[in-house]
Amino acid sequence: MTRQLKIQEEAARCLLCQDAPCTKACKNGDPARAIRAIRFANEKNAWRWIADCTDNDLECAEQACIHYDRPIRIREMLRAVSCDSVAANKPLPSLAIDFCGIPCENPFFLASSAVCTNYEMVARAFEMGWAGVFYKTICKQEIREVSPRFDAVKEGPSFIGFRNMEQLSENPYQVDFDILRRLKQDYPSKVVIASIMGQAEEEWIELAKMAEEAGCDAVELNFSCPQMRESGMGSDVGQDPELVTFFTAYVKRSVKIPVIPKMTPNIAHISQPAMGAYFAGADAISAINTIKSVTLGEGSEVNGCQTGSGYSGKAVKPIALRHILAMVKNPIMKNIQYSGIGGIENWRDALEFIQLGCRNVQVCTAVMQYGYRIIEDMILGLQSYMAERGVENVDDLVGELLPKFFLPADLDRETMVYPKFDREKCIGCGRCQISCSDGGHQAIVFDLETRQPRLVGQKCVGCHLCRLVCPTGAIGLAKRINKK
Repeated sequence: MTRQLKIQEEAARCLLCQDAPCTKACKNGDPARAIRAIRFANEKNAWRWIADCTDNDLECAEQACIHYDRPIRIREMLRAVSCDSVAANKPLPSLAIDFCGIPCENPFFLASSAVCTNYEMVARAFEMGWAGVFYKTICKQEIREVSPRFDAVKEGPSFIGFRNMEQLSENPYQVDFDILRRLKQDYPSKVVIASIMGQAEEEWIELAKMAEEAGCDAVELNFSCPQMRESGMGSDVGQDPELVTFFTAYVKRSVKIPVIPKMTPNIAHISQPAMGAYFAGADAISAINTIKSVTLGEGSEVNGCQTGSGYSGKAVKPIALRHILAMVKNPIMKNIQYSGIGGIENWRDALEFIQLGCRNVQVCTAVMQYGYRIIEDMILGLQSYMAERGVENVDDLVGELLPKFFLPADLDRETMVYPKFDREKCIGCGRCQISCSDGGHQAIVFDLETRQPRLVGQKCVGCHLCRLVCPTGAIGLAKRINKK
């Protein structure tokens, strides 16, 4: 098994404790911070927090671990971390980028949700490094929530997906606009965006004007919430291109600040309502909101009842990226910007949205699980990546992968790539043979005596199921060749 895989697996076991006992027991470093760097795809920078640690420091940290199962192997894991020369020696670039003409210190924003419902929360997030906030959606209706309203699909302690039945802000709308006013006054360099939802033209216009008067940098139009208890709101609007067009146009004519409709994924062709927003003059588009779903986990009932609700978390990221791609590749929609949402947990997730054309990203579920502190590794991870590549501006990353995307009919179907086995990494588990036999093309033979797989080239079609199921990364890619 490779060193990197061991490190990642052990870091994933860490509980990411508050006021971590392991760090309190360590005299010369911060092992908890180093583990968190590994957990959030920032292994190359983990050394920064343990550079001065002795073996005794790390041993004391490990003895202080309060893991419910068995202590994290802190000393073994962190001693395997090496100083990355690029991250250590190169100056880290700025992450500044403009969004709708608004200067942003980095592309990382809080999404309109439970993670930003009052002044104290947002202020704390700003202090930790978040560039801006799409504040929890403001409306004029009385919001009454259910209990419990969250559920999760889990793998160990981590969320694979997250069920959310929460609606909009429960504060009186006047209170929320006062909060936004104070936030912009106290944090003028941060980006404060009001998310609003109305039921009729007059409400949309009134709320948008109040956002502008409060000093907000922009206004987001929530056409996408999937769990509103009243009809004609949220995703009911977002699924109707005509309503999206009308409400966007009403708001756009009423305010001078940028207008950003938020799209629902609960639709076959997201470009249809998005084009409605585009033709109405929208400055940018946010996408996506949560996906309508059903979870049946323990504790998911509301007083004995079940219902469908919004689904988020890292499980939805590929779906969110697909919707972003559909809009960005639409030849009609030119000169409009995008804010990406959906399953963003670390800087690599954010980078994928940026490389497909987003100028910022919004984070919700990861903050709900791990807290605002994840911003530290998002910023450092993206900076280190840019330094390693020699990229000076985030702008240079925006949309850089789009030229690689083609229609299925245009893909190469005349060549193939065989899997390539690394015997040193192979531990002889036989998972590749099982999957190929029962879910592939029966192209792998497994020798029970030597516990080694062998590829049958005449049967292999290059699907690479074997590579995906290999637990140790022992199967890679051979050279691309012409099909026989």
